[in-house]
Amino acid sequence: MLSGKTILVTGATSGIGAETARTCARDGATVILSGRNASAGADLLSGLPGKDHQFIAADLADATQAQELVGKAIDNSGKLDGLINNAGVVHHATVPGTSDADWADTIAVNLSAVFYMCRAAIPVMKNQGGGVIVNVASTWGLVGAEQSAAYCASKGGVIQLTRSMAMDHARDNVRINAVAPGAVDTPMLRAEAEEFGLSADEGCKLWARDAPNQSLASVEDIAEAVVFLASNKSKHIHGIVLPVDGGSLAG
Repeated sequence: MLSGKTILVTGATSGIGAETARTCARDGATVILSGRNASAGADLLSGLPGKDHQFIAADLADATQAQELVGKAIDNSGKLDGLINNAGVVHHATVPGTSDADWADTIAVNLSAVFYMCRAAIPVMKNQGGGVIVNVASTWGLVGAEQSAAYCASKGGVIQLTRSMAMDHARDNVRINAVAPGAVDTPMLRAEAEEFGLSADEGCKLWARDAPNQSLASVEDIAEAVVFLASNKSKHIHGIVLPVDGGSLAG
């Protein structure tokens, strides 16, 4: 589905981002990986099928680094067909319990970085005749959740930003959509369980029961949805938020 395309994936060193990078590479894309952990990035890079892939370390909460990342991706491949904004963090707390530092970190990584990356990528895509952006949001950007005020606010912002950009740039042949995962079996989710005083397995079982299908999503489930929206198979889809949640939002 992605043969011959150059795809930039942020937050690519673990979880959803890493599996998305693998899926893009298996589908024939040249993948530019980005994340903060250079060692994990190098390990992932070494196992990707295909050639000409690249890892670029960057802190995308910094607008300058986001702009430079897009420039380096263009230098590597001469074009940018797709951008997957996946980098994310979560801090669990109510509003009174959220520190200034945790609020700032959540908004910077989950929302501002998406804005910075899209601001850098959209002009490139317009100039080359088109492109695709897929933002990884969350079902918690569509509904509220306890003890997650900053995270819900940031992901809700990503969803509204996605919709607005899709309207602005559909005429430029730049498609912009979002995927909204529910609970996904990732290292981040297992770490969250410990924050609530649960073992990783206990947390996974608890969150799985929230979905009508009684299971967690796998990283492969989310990656396949992302790649569908990044591919020509979704060429008439603009501005959607695709839940991948086992039916959690159905009722």
